[in-house]
Amino acid sequence: MSRSGLASRLYRGEAGLEIIPRRKLWFGVCGGLVLLTVLSFVIQGFALGIEFKGGNEFQVPTSVGTMERAEAAVHNALADESTPDGPAELVSSQQVGERTYLFRTSPLDQQQATDVRTAVAEELGIAPNAISDNRVSAAWGAQITQRALIGLVIFLVLVTGYLVLRFELRMAIAAVSGLALDLLLTAGIYSAVGFEVTPSTVVGFLTILGFALYDTVVVFDKIQENTRGITGGSGQTYAEAANLALNQTLMRSINTSVVALLPVGGLLFIGAGLLGAGTLKDLGLVLFVGMGAAFFSSIFFSTPVLVSLKEREPRIRQHTQRVLTRRAGGGRDGSATRRPARQPGQARPAAETPADDEPAAEEATVPAAEATALAGAAPKVGSRPTGKRSGGARGGRSGGNRPGGKRR
Repeated sequence: MSRSGLASRLYRGEAGLEIIPRRKLWFGVCGGLVLLTVLSFVIQGFALGIEFKGGNEFQVPTSVGTMERAEAAVHNALADESTPDGPAELVSSQQVGERTYLFRTSPLDQQQATDVRTAVAEELGIAPNAISDNRVSAAWGAQITQRALIGLVIFLVLVTGYLVLRFELRMAIAAVSGLALDLLLTAGIYSAVGFEVTPSTVVGFLTILGFALYDTVVVFDKIQENTRGITGGSGQTYAEAANLALNQTLMRSINTSVVALLPVGGLLFIGAGLLGAGTLKDLGLVLFVGMGAAFFSSIFFSTPVLVSLKEREPRIRQHTQRVLTRRAGGGRDGSATRRPARQPGQARPAAETPADDEPAAEEATVPAAEATALAGAAPKVGSRPTGKRSGGARGGRSGGNRPGGKRR
């Protein structure tokens, strides 16, 4: 692989991707995704499971044949039943284990549930007691939702407090904003796909909270390192230091996301898709989408939000203006035009007087004759002094050479 390739430069943190300078573009993309999510909520809605809206479950043994045959029998049995909300309908069907088909229907009373079980058993040619039925109340789903919301609030309070203590308030706001976007996009995709919302879905939402903040904290830690004491210099702006931190941690974020998505993808596509484990698809989808959205939000949303918030601070705004002004006037950041080098012995022009903050090097010119004399007078390494000692004085000093000394 060439050292100039994108992958190689990503590993070295030298890709130079302009993420922060194009933050208006990413804000626009995020706004469009949020708009599509809201439209999905309004038009498509959510396919709530019976744990949240109530219903009945019928467990049919797989010995009756294929799932299609059993599902058709349930459909025919429900055709003659009606509920206060309309005709009875089959909500979902899936295979649980190797011996059971699970069918969920709209809410039925006890007599209707008995009639459906008898009709299904008669059509499939089995005894009615071979089919078990269970009624699920919507109160259980409401209780799960309430506890999940309480857990979410407690989590946000604790995480916000930690981020404020570890970083600062603006970083905490940016991180929580990215988390909110992550949850919103995950819910929007879940709504658009039409997967059934079950308690496993709620568990998946609570699971992705930690992963959504993990990558953001890694990026913010690097930003804090790059911007420590940045206002004391005039080399780069806060936005440039944050963009550099993104480039330096981008490959780490990609590796972390890929490693996390591989097992979740196996859970979703292999477990639910190929093996038919329907109970895994709800958890697998919310984890897969949530982790992918977490990577996107931490790079393209949370950090741009942080930079936008920091640039509202007076000291950061003044520092940015000072850096830009210095560059426009030709400072020491590499943008200034270099002066032509002077020849030896040429006098410094008056216009090249060094600035106050750029101390000029001292130029000492020694005549050629004096330089030769000094070179001849310098003792060679290891040679002894040629002068005579007088008066027993050490170091070749004479008493008459001392200031105010008396002759003996």
